[in-house]
Amino acid sequence: MGDVTLLYEPHVTPLLRCNIWHVRGRDIDLLIDTGLGVASLREAARDLFAKPLVAIATHTHRDHGGGMHEFDQRWVHSAEADSAREARHHRSLDIEEYSAEERAAIEASGYSLAGGLLTAVPTTGYSAAAYRLRGFEPTRLLEEGAVVDVGARVFEVLHLPGHSPGSIGLYDRAEGVLFSGDAIYDGPLLDELPGSDRATYRRTMERLLELPVNVVHAGHGCSFGRERLAQLARGYLERSSI
Repeated sequence: MGDVTLLYEPHVTPLLRCNIWHVRGRDIDLLIDTGLGVASLREAARDLFAKPLVAIATHTHRDHGGGMHEFDQRWVHSAEADSAREARHHRSLDIEEYSAEERAAIEASGYSLAGGLLTAVPTTGYSAAAYRLRGFEPTRLLEEGAVVDVGARVFEVLHLPGHSPGSIGLYDRAEGVLFSGDAIYDGPLLDELPGSDRATYRRTMERLLELPVNVVHAGHGCSFGRERLAQLARGYLERSSI
């Protein structure tokens, strides 16, 4: 749709390369997720941010909440509020600081670490090891069923936990469009992170199978339609039952 722009951090490994969605509304714009915050998102995309803007983190993992502190309106599900404030999901971007076991687990999940977590740096002398996730104070706590009205388009907040306790999606029921965060995306789904819960994630997948969706704009990878959504959800349910 012409009112949606995809942004991303181009020199971040796919494991951490979050989709950053800018949605234009009549009255306000939305920014759904904000990347790692390796460099200033607000400065890099300033041409898009002329209208009043609300930044919504689908969850507070570092690759989604890293730039939230730059924006005046910072919305997140209530189950992620403490994590947001404490920058609980901070990790260095220097792959050498990860244990052999951690690196092996990442590779086993389907992500390559060849080339490290950053393939380029934003400024001369930038150190991946010096990266710090910034905490942020939420300005609104979201719950299941909350309405986000941007003018001429309305989104419903869906609580889709499992990947993280407060993972949410933003669902335009009229158009059948879902911004899913990491609840579902076309890639290796991660359910062994701190705060993940496989049984809860299974219930989220079962819910997504019943949701009338035409297009999913996910937290990573390409957008896809209802048929692929069903394939991904059923695939997770089959794998996680083993």
